[in-house]
Amino acid sequence: MPGSPPSSELPAGVQRDYPLARLTTIRTGGAAELFARPGTIEELERLLAWAQRRGLEVGVIGSGSNLLIADAGVRGLVLKLDQELSRIAFDGTRLHCGGGARLPAVSAQAARQGLSGLEFGVNIPGTVGGAVRMNANAYGGELARTLRWADVVSAAGRARRAPEELGFGYRRSSLRPGEVVAGVSFALTPLAPDAVRATLADMRRRRREAQPSGIKTFGSTFKNPDDPRAHGRSAGQLLDAAGARGLRLGAAGFSDEHANFVVNHGAATTAEVIAVMAEGRRRVRERLGVELEPEVQSLGPVAFPADWGRG
Repeated sequence: MPGSPPSSELPAGVQRDYPLARLTTIRTGGAAELFARPGTIEELERLLAWAQRRGLEVGVIGSGSNLLIADAGVRGLVLKLDQELSRIAFDGTRLHCGGGARLPAVSAQAARQGLSGLEFGVNIPGTVGGAVRMNANAYGGELARTLRWADVVSAAGRARRAPEELGFGYRRSSLRPGEVVAGVSFALTPLAPDAVRATLADMRRRRREAQPSGIKTFGSTFKNPDDPRAHGRSAGQLLDAAGARGLRLGAAGFSDEHANFVVNHGAATTAEVIAVMAEGRRRVRERLGVELEPEVQSLGPVAFPADWGRG
């Protein structure tokens, strides 16, 4: 791997040894070798082109949910979209926003404008860019249904892609490493603001009842399986039935409220989080015959077990 460039050769705004745990909801992991917060598409283009010339790998952090940072840190350049790349604007029934905009905030602002179609996003604690990359969905809603285009930036420049060019599938897209969603446009449907707000309130209530809050967690740990041996049970129900609720290893453990949520009870490491996940998955496999597939994403050399199917 190429060596880190000297400080005299770093572009403006690039920092060394930036602690990344603070940017994730689970609060584990080490530092980024190099870190920057691009605020415009032009700045993002320059940073990606510079990283390519230097042979540096590039990672992006959104809201830091469903993300594990390697305890050893992350080599290369890590980016977090800021300023213009996180703003939200309206043009009639169209909503335009930066890839760094938080999806719950986008949903709430659409509701205040009396626009429907993104209500499900209020319960997805991530950025719009991350939601496009993963074709985010919840409570029957799906981002691809309202998306009209996405501006994708790479070291080669920018390109505006329609939904059919993004290869959407279940919680995935065809976006490649080094491609960053800088901005998107949604086509929404007019609806009485009170009706949209009522839907948001109901979704927030359902999330509060089903999921732990106010703690350090990265959200759902495993995908709900379609294995017939699960008999329609969710990942959380399977983990509960296998005795994983409340299980702790070191400072990491499954939540007492919802067995599919791993919690950092103090100063947990990413390795401890992985160990808890592995033990929960082992119990479900051995006791119920179902293989759970992790949902979590990672940056840096996170040591996932070799038998984990991570698409």
